[in-house]
Amino acid sequence: MDNKYIKVEGSNSLYRDKETGAIIDFGQSEYNAYISQRQRRINEKNEFDRMKNDIEEIKSLLKEFLNR
Repeated sequence: MDNKYIKVEGSNSLYRDKETGAIIDFGQSEYNAYISQRQRRINEKNEFDRMKNDIEEIKSLLKEFLNR
């Protein structure tokens, strides 16, 4: 860490920016966990959307079949 940051007492990964006073988390494992969780939620939403589309297609095919 350069002199731009001050270590926050009681934390291994939190630092305060001297210029802005902002608290910055340099903990890589927490960031990686967040990214993994976010990607999992995106994948679940995409799967749900695919299932909804499949159901709509099945309904459409059934209606077409019944109208014959």
